Amino acid sequence: MMLGFSSRSLVALGCFFLFTLGGVVGATEAADRPNIIYIMADDMGFSDIGCYGSEISTPHLDRLAEQGVRFTQFYNTARCCPTRASLLTGLYPHQAGVGHMMDDRGVDGYRGDLNRQCVTLAEVLKTAGYRTYMSGKWHVTKVINPQSEADKHNWPIQRGFDQFYGTIHGAGSFFDPNTLTRGNQYISPYADPEYTKTEMANGEFYYTDAIADHASRFIHDHHQATNDEPFFLYVAFTAAHWPMHALEKDIAKYQGRYDAGYEAIRKERYQRMITLGLIDESNTELWPMPEDWKETEHWEWDKRNMEVYAAMIDSMDQGIGRIIESLKNTGQFDNTLICYFQDNGGCAEGYGRGGKGGPRSEEPTLKPLGDDYLQPNMTPTQSRDGFAMRTGKGSMAGPADTAIGYGRGWATVSNTPFREYKHWVHEGGISTPLIAHWPAKITRKGELESTPSHLVDLMATAADLAEADYPTTFHGGQSIHPMEGKSLLPAFLGQRIDREAIYWEHEGNRAVRMGDWKLVAKGAKGKWELYNIAKDRSEQRDLSSELPERTKELAGMWQAYAERAHVLPLNPRRPNNKAKN
Repeated sequence: MMLGFSSRSLVALGCFFLFTLGGVVGATEAADRPNIIYIMADDMGFSDIGCYGSEISTPHLDRLAEQGVRFTQFYNTARCCPTRASLLTGLYPHQAGVGHMMDDRGVDGYRGDLNRQCVTLAEVLKTAGYRTYMSGKWHVTKVINPQSEADKHNWPIQRGFDQFYGTIHGAGSFFDPNTLTRGNQYISPYADPEYTKTEMANGEFYYTDAIADHASRFIHDHHQATNDEPFFLYVAFTAAHWPMHALEKDIAKYQGRYDAGYEAIRKERYQRMITLGLIDESNTELWPMPEDWKETEHWEWDKRNMEVYAAMIDSMDQGIGRIIESLKNTGQFDNTLICYFQDNGGCAEGYGRGGKGGPRSEEPTLKPLGDDYLQPNMTPTQSRDGFAMRTGKGSMAGPADTAIGYGRGWATVSNTPFREYKHWVHEGGISTPLIAHWPAKITRKGELESTPSHLVDLMATAADLAEADYPTTFHGGQSIHPMEGKSLLPAFLGQRIDREAIYWEHEGNRAVRMGDWKLVAKGAKGKWELYNIAKDRSEQRDLSSELPERTKELAGMWQAYAERAHVLPLNPRRPNNKAKN
């Protein structure tokens, strides 16, 4: 679908591109290198898309998987800010300064801002002649109320992106997002001359659509302005992060789909995953879900939460379809690497789930907000049309005046068949799909790839494919940490990748993966658990007491990593914050 943006804006952007392309490689040389699109979803579990076992309709992702490669052991960092920092820089998150979230905890690994000892994908690829675009969620800076242009030093444009549309902050309303930004300026979705109702995919503002529509726009504009020089596009959806917001037309598709309950849907997914070959019945198990994780008194309410969650994912897939269509319409589909992945596992947080809620009032009780009003809050206090925000059991999710998460029971379904969730580094917190599709190079159609890999590998992959030199110094002579990842190109082609190990830490939760062995612990004071992932991917049989030497070896490796990668002190609190770990 080609968006209906005005010809005047297209001409202006085309002139801008043509005047700023000096020094890039020529079109003939560039044609040998692919465009690169990294698409990341938010707060979704391993089994939440169709080609990884879900009942949710994701035909566009499924087709990419059918014509590409699916990884079965690809990992993120268990939380959104660290994952984004790690993806963007090819480093472990503490090395980039984002060991936790967007708060400064007083030590270099936990500054809550990308540091100057790292370079972003955009900064690296620009040196190789790539144009760089981003649409979606940034969330790697604590500066969301800049007082000057200098305060924006870690915003997308300042970190290498030529064009940006999205949100600087990490979460918010899908109908009225805060920190919505075009380029370097905050904008209101309802007073935006460059994206009007007639240009919106569904005729009303919905952030998932806006992200996809702008990604499509960047592809078309790039094609018209640059004679198809190579580009890098980072698409960071906020679906399916709370609040559970979706369009009614998409929610309607899933009404009644979850009537059978948590266990039945989980069992369906488990069997489908086995049939697809994603997991093996011999090394996974559908461990019992405790009864107190299931909502009974307010079942109709919680069932609705999952219906809306499914609709959010469905909508994202529709947007991915429009991105794919833009590539095909501009003749760039075959020589574009598309990678799809997720920032952490399913989210068991209790956002908006406490207390008792109910239906909205028949009439607005608050003054409507003007079209030019800039929404300042992660959770708005009201909808644009004057309805007060509703939370709690009984407030049916979906509309703009609700703020609710889908809870632990459904997060367990999302993470089938793994343990734990977002925040933790057991498999449920860190396992993500990775779909890699590139018709000009990847000839393995529908195959599965079991090589353990991590999103730090995506910088190395992009630099490899772009023939870009990863710098040793940048930012005016500042020393840059070496890349931590490995190029995935050999794995795309069915070849071996050698590495020592993969490491994790978040909020004291720790892990190291070496070959089939994984050592993992919950919390800064939690004991180490040892699992043979090849035999026990669900992490149900702790071997640490049976294999003390193996446990000691891996613990020593993790300690060495922590000391060199700015992980220590472990999970520090903010200065003057006396809360216990």
